[in-house]
Amino acid sequence: MQAAAAPSVIPKKAPPFELEEATIAALGEAMASGRRTSRDLVHLYLRRIEEIDRSGPELHAVIELNPEALAIAEELDRERKQKGPRGPLHGVPVLIKDNIATADRMETTAGSLALVGARPAADAFLVSALRAAGAVILGKTNLSEWANFRSSRSSSGWSGRGGQTRNPYVLDRSPSGSSSGTGAAIAASLAAAGIGTETDGSIVSPASANGLVGIKPTVGRVSRSGVIPISASQDTPGPMARSVADAALLLAAISGNDPGDPATALAIGGIGEIAALLDPQGLTGARLGVVRSQGFGRHPAVDRAIEAALDAMRKAGAVVVDPVELAWSQEIRDAETVVLQYEFKDGLEKYLAALGPAAQVKSLRELIDWNLKNQDREMPWFGEEIFEASAARGPLTDEAYLKARAKCVEGARTLGLEATFAKDRLDAIVTPTSGPAGPIDWLHGDRPVGGTAALAAISGWPSITVPAGFALDLPFGISFTGPTWSEGKLIRIAYAFEQITKVRRPPRYLPTLDFTKERTPLPQAPKKTV
Repeated sequence: MQAAAAPSVIPKKAPPFELEEATIAALGEAMASGRRTSRDLVHLYLRRIEEIDRSGPELHAVIELNPEALAIAEELDRERKQKGPRGPLHGVPVLIKDNIATADRMETTAGSLALVGARPAADAFLVSALRAAGAVILGKTNLSEWANFRSSRSSSGWSGRGGQTRNPYVLDRSPSGSSSGTGAAIAASLAAAGIGTETDGSIVSPASANGLVGIKPTVGRVSRSGVIPISASQDTPGPMARSVADAALLLAAISGNDPGDPATALAIGGIGEIAALLDPQGLTGARLGVVRSQGFGRHPAVDRAIEAALDAMRKAGAVVVDPVELAWSQEIRDAETVVLQYEFKDGLEKYLAALGPAAQVKSLRELIDWNLKNQDREMPWFGEEIFEASAARGPLTDEAYLKARAKCVEGARTLGLEATFAKDRLDAIVTPTSGPAGPIDWLHGDRPVGGTAALAAISGWPSITVPAGFALDLPFGISFTGPTWSEGKLIRIAYAFEQITKVRRPPRYLPTLDFTKERTPLPQAPKKTV
């Protein structure tokens, strides 16, 4: 695939699409009634990808299509006729991020040309789970190369292999990262739903920027086996969808114990019966703490939308504790940086060593050198200073690593979230997920937009983001974060919020923002009193 050109200012309208915003349940009903087959769905989504991703607005969200998708769908159609469906995902087309291994004819590259041709020996555990549930892996999505862990000046959604993913709401705006392609693709209805991965914000941030629901599970809820690693203590795959119900169905399908990932052995229970979780009254009695030190005061449109959301939740029966205090410091973020550098080197070295003789690189140092030799293709806009810093780290027995990891656990989890939840008897905390997306900028990199993902990321706790509002035509979300293994409770809260607000709307593929349409009033300075 050729790299995407710079975002165009020429409007390119998207053609009508009969499956736009279609839910997993609706697709299942269509197949159950005989009105549709899985093959029909795959064909329609492939055509949609051609019209929206490859041409038209040219999102560059899908890095590769599965050449076996139609054949797989046909086999699933035969199975449905003979035995009935395996479950709600039977025959449903989904997309997965290109850092998730598939042992088929597709590549697994994390967006890097250095991994082209290095085919994994087995499917990732979650891919096997999706196949067992009857889902059709339609293709792989583009991402911020190496899951946004190569350069501190990177542009979210850009990879050497896939080019620049664009935000379907406003094409010259960032899709956010690193699950950028999954976010843009699912927002544009290029598949029923998708899988992203997160180390610190890479599910919830692109979900927020693309008007989606994203679930960052408890670390250990979903296996990381076969996922190109960054951090053993923070990495987790998770679902991205246009509704809470679809995200919940996908999370249920990919959750489970995997002997290859010891973290999954710690999981306590499942997420619960999906039908019971999708309760419009799920906010009644829920104790929600508002952390005003996180994400508020960054953008007036976000602040207004979150205040309206809090009012709506109060009216729906939630007990809103506002504000709650949360111990948090820059020292925790600094410690996280050290932890990620150490764990990235350790995890990636093991992953590359297992790829076999076809791999172009077999160590982090070889990868750094490969990028330098191919910098015209791999580093035309930004470098690999995070790689260099990681390569300089030692083993996980180093005192610097052990101290940093202990700081993260104590500061973020024990003295931070756990203390706050115990003091205020909370079910979840509420924060803005992020602000509206900044412009795509290959010269300076991403613009900070006030994300709050680090709370859940560093602690290993689960969080879910739901669409909360728009600034002009740019969506943003609200996050609910809870204790480990509380995904079921968070889904219940998020579903009820979604039902009383119904904020999501499909993208319009605008070339740029129209600043004449609406003006956000600036906050007035308080009057002086004598």
